[in-house]
Amino acid sequence: MMEIQLFDNESDEPIGEITRKQLDFLIDQLQGEALDDRDYHINRPTIDMMDEEHGETELAELLREALGNRDEMEIRWEEI
Repeated sequence: MMEIQLFDNESDEPIGEITRKQLDFLIDQLQGEALDDRDYHINRPTIDMMDEEHGETELAELLREALGNRDEMEIRWEEI
């Protein structure tokens, strides 16, 4: 079974591994520019919505940690 790794596009550093279910949630919630897009723009309000409205607390915490002091960031996913 393939694992899914999130990366910070700016630093190219890994953010952490997520489940297929979490990836499907991200794809459903975040708008890509194309159907096969693996890059997504996130910001603090989006992360809060994932946590508060959809109960994706673990994913939200991972993204908050990666976001740090920034207001927004670009992330991408890869199967590893």
